[in-house]
Amino acid sequence: MTDYLFARPSFLEGMGRNFDIFGTMNRYNYAKTGEEADRIAFMADWAAVYGDFWQVYEDLQCQNGKKP
Repeated sequence: MTDYLFARPSFLEGMGRNFDIFGTMNRYNYAKTGEEADRIAFMADWAAVYGDFWQVYEDLQCQNGKKP
């Protein structure tokens, strides 16, 4: 989630990078402003924290014999 500004290449792009000597295939996801990039990163961080808390909650429910 915190890798929003990094592009995720496909398998073929990954193979092509072996022959990309001058780094012309580098692409990144850009934000229009620094504030937008900060907002996206902030929301992604809190989404990760929420996911972690939710996982702990479900694990505790399972340990207590309850279904989540």
